[in-house]
Amino acid sequence: MDLFLHLSVMSLIYIIFALSLNLEIGYTGLFNFGHVAFFGIGAYTSALLTLHHFPFEISLLVALFLSGISGFLLSLPSLRLRGDFFGIATLGFGEIIRMVFQNEVWLTKGPMGLPGIPKPKLLSVRFATLPQYLLLTLGFAILTFLILRGIIRSPFGRVLKGIREDEIAAEALGKNVYRFRIKSFVVGSIFAGLAGVLWGHYTTFISPNDFTIIETVLVLLIVVLGGKGTEWGPILGAILLIFFQESLRFLRLPPEYSRYLAPLQQMIFGALLILMMLFRPEGLIKERREHGCLS
Repeated sequence: MDLFLHLSVMSLIYIIFALSLNLEIGYTGLFNFGHVAFFGIGAYTSALLTLHHFPFEISLLVALFLSGISGFLLSLPSLRLRGDFFGIATLGFGEIIRMVFQNEVWLTKGPMGLPGIPKPKLLSVRFATLPQYLLLTLGFAILTFLILRGIIRSPFGRVLKGIREDEIAAEALGKNVYRFRIKSFVVGSIFAGLAGVLWGHYTTFISPNDFTIIETVLVLLIVVLGGKGTEWGPILGAILLIFFQESLRFLRLPPEYSRYLAPLQQMIFGALLILMMLFRPEGLIKERREHGCLS
């Protein structure tokens, strides 16, 4: 039972993470390869504040603010780039943030990581047990889904899809493409920070090695597998991949084989991402195209 609860909690956290990336990639067409940076900013900010005895509510709000402002500052120069150059810029930002976590030992304890992160206490309720934490993550996942669905179905969301489909046409209709992309990027960064906060307080230990490009590849694969540009695709992708990934951790393999498990898993994920891009780029759930996105 505990294993199922653990898998459910991890799936819900990655559902939030994937939904945030889906707003950028699936609806705006922004291939952000440094999305894990905002996941890490959220995790480290909330962890550091709660370890210094700040209430979880304040830690959460500050973490979301810093994730959003970081996304805003990155978006100003990077969104003036196009195609591969934008992807490289975001990839570099993700690595820079990881190196900050690694080298600023006075703040983050560097490669030693931050142990003993307390379980969150929200509205005088301590979410310490697995069932309690499942309810907490479920509540935030539902809230994230509803907020992002509201954004996607709004006129703002229709403009984002129009920009993704035809940027020149959007500009011809008087839409400020640059500003719309910035707003999408900031919102995605905020919800990635929320996923990081929940993950850090769940695992109670974080280190720079938790925020590598591998995490971005994983969440990108979740979005692509489930169906980018769809409301339910990231949810399906997160459930399938996280249940698969986390279940492997509990396999009782001989010691001489267990060290090959992580590299093999990374190879499988990388190969699966390539195959999905080549043979089924629309994912398991196909997006329904709508006309009049910019109206």
